[in-house]
Amino acid sequence: MALDTVAIAQTTPDDIQPFAQLGLKADEYARIKEILGRRPTSSELAMYSVMWSEHCSYKSSKVHLKQFGDKAPKSDALLVGIGENAGVVDVGQGYAVTFKIESHNHPSFVEPYQGAATGVGGIVRDILTMGARPVAVMDPLRFGPADAPDTRRVLPGIVAGVGGYGNCLGLPNIGGEVIFDETYAGNPLVNALCIGVMKHSDIKLAKAAGAGNLVVLYGAKTGGDGIGGVSVLASETFGSGGSTKRPSVQVGDPFVEKVLIECSLEIFAEDLVVGIQDLGGAGLSCATSELASGGSGGMKVALDKVPLRDPSLSPEEILMSESQERMCAIVEPEKLARFLEICAKWDVTVTAIGEVTDGDRLIITWNDQVIVNVPPRTVAHEGPVYNRPMAQPAYIDDVNSQVVQLPIPSSAAEIRATVLQLAGTPNLADKSWVTSQYDKYVQGNTIQSQPDDSGMIRIDEKTHLGVAISTDANANWSYLNPYQGAKLALAEAARNIATAGARPLAVTNCLNFGSPEDPGVMWQFAESVRGLADGCLEMGLPVTGGNVSFYNQTGAVAILPTPVIGVLGVIDDVRTRTPMSFDVAGLDLYLLGDTHADLAGSEWAFMHGQRVGQSPTADLGREMRLIEVLLAGREEKIFSAAHDLSQGGLSAGLTEMVLRHSVGATITLADVGISLLSESPGRVIVAIEASKTDALSTLAAKYHITLSKLGTTGGDSLIINDAVISLAELRTAHTATFPKLFG
Repeated sequence: MALDTVAIAQTTPDDIQPFAQLGLKADEYARIKEILGRRPTSSELAMYSVMWSEHCSYKSSKVHLKQFGDKAPKSDALLVGIGENAGVVDVGQGYAVTFKIESHNHPSFVEPYQGAATGVGGIVRDILTMGARPVAVMDPLRFGPADAPDTRRVLPGIVAGVGGYGNCLGLPNIGGEVIFDETYAGNPLVNALCIGVMKHSDIKLAKAAGAGNLVVLYGAKTGGDGIGGVSVLASETFGSGGSTKRPSVQVGDPFVEKVLIECSLEIFAEDLVVGIQDLGGAGLSCATSELASGGSGGMKVALDKVPLRDPSLSPEEILMSESQERMCAIVEPEKLARFLEICAKWDVTVTAIGEVTDGDRLIITWNDQVIVNVPPRTVAHEGPVYNRPMAQPAYIDDVNSQVVQLPIPSSAAEIRATVLQLAGTPNLADKSWVTSQYDKYVQGNTIQSQPDDSGMIRIDEKTHLGVAISTDANANWSYLNPYQGAKLALAEAARNIATAGARPLAVTNCLNFGSPEDPGVMWQFAESVRGLADGCLEMGLPVTGGNVSFYNQTGAVAILPTPVIGVLGVIDDVRTRTPMSFDVAGLDLYLLGDTHADLAGSEWAFMHGQRVGQSPTADLGREMRLIEVLLAGREEKIFSAAHDLSQGGLSAGLTEMVLRHSVGATITLADVGISLLSESPGRVIVAIEASKTDALSTLAAKYHITLSKLGTTGGDSLIINDAVISLAELRTAHTATFPKLFG
């Protein structure tokens, strides 16, 4: 009988192995040999290479991310925190909600449609593995210049991929962003978020407990797509060359995933699994090692039992494949028959490929030969940890010392031109060209979606309990001051759900940065994490999980630091939400919050090619008081509408409000130019009936929030001081941009 590969590895310590081609550093390879007491087999090398990649191991970010635990605020709502596939929070009435955001950036540049589609598929399975029914998705997107040829290549495919996969799953897309900046040329950001709902008793965890329990693989068969996909592709800088034997972008089938979701939920409902893990990045390498590591520590798997689409795959390729729509469950032997019955009912391929053992090793065989014999924690949870060098980039002092020099409109003609220009600039223009490709209302529980400040979903159709969620990032502010930028993004996301009347509850994040091997990028990252951790502690919002995406750069050009922050909140009755805009004349418009000359990092500055000055400073105490005003105003039925001001300032906010229901407004402003263009944080436009003025004044005074009258609603124009802009002209400017750019 032939020697198994572990025995061969023992007797051939000097065999040369391609560890560098698999992304491992020489010292990492040496550490693997130290752990095993021998050189790794080719299958073990494959597993360590994908699991110790930046994408899977967080080796450059762990030392900073631990702040989310060290500074975690006390939260009665948190049921499952960082470390599982997704966080889970209690939203009341016996319901739990799980939500998470992840990146699929590099695959989406290589193959836009499948990269984006499988990004949606992966995050949906993360939510499913927690025991929840996925109920909605969101997609914060960033691209190079809107008129650049490569943007025209990637954007339509990415949008089609997000829509194609989500629509086929029957999941409403309730929010996101589309932002353009030259630093994302060659490195588009495709961040995908999913929300799921369950009862408290339905929560599932990724653990392989109970010796003798079976390891069951179900879902799609394993193919050659995605080998070295997100685990390797997302762990190096573009432009570094190298070819791959097989495509490194996964290929998704949403109809297979839809069946897999329904099959899994029926399996969960009958309590047939001890533990569950989806097969995403690093495929079987990840699922087996993480389940074993999270449980009692021992597992034996027969790799030749894995159902294959491609029979030519080698053991290493099977272990590394990131083929989509696959799940791995731990099942008690007496429950296997019923598990198989349910899979047969749904026509889902299912195979028992191994069992949990009472040992402390993950052992994988191939045709009865041992090809992997490793301590699973060393693969899944004890990879390298780097405290990488970091230094404040030289540009910081330079740009912070400069003063923004911008044209400020004052005459009626200048005001008209400015408002129309802002309405049509790609970052602020109407995104219907994108969002019309997404189904927003499937399942019938969408309460609000794009272009509202946040998405909102009904959780219970009898009580009308709901959740709202928003994702935000201002990369210009993060470029000027990463610490403040993260805090400001957190504040904006929380404010966006509060405008609708939902109370912020918990946070997820997708931290998109350049190469961690650049000390300046690591400084940006560390400052962003510090800012977010400090901000969450101050606001009492736990971080439930998230994602780090490094190596978002082409050659030496890194993307802007882009920490995308998602905040989830709860509303007791979605029927009482505050809408984003008014639909009648005769209402009074007020501004909650203070306006300063905050033009650094603004859209107006970006439009004039300036990224200099000092970012605003987050005042989270004031933000929390403003949130209380917004929540009380909803409960006391004071507001007819409320709309957050952020990118594009008052000009963009008014444009969006008057166009929503084609009801104009007459506005009177002192210092009109700054008032229109400033992006001071912590501001909200509210519309009220005149009879509720005293109630609003009392509420604002109680929470020490500045209140100022802007004007009244009505007419078919937006009138600002002496400038008159017809809604027809404003709508044309706002809606023409995307069809003109993308057809």
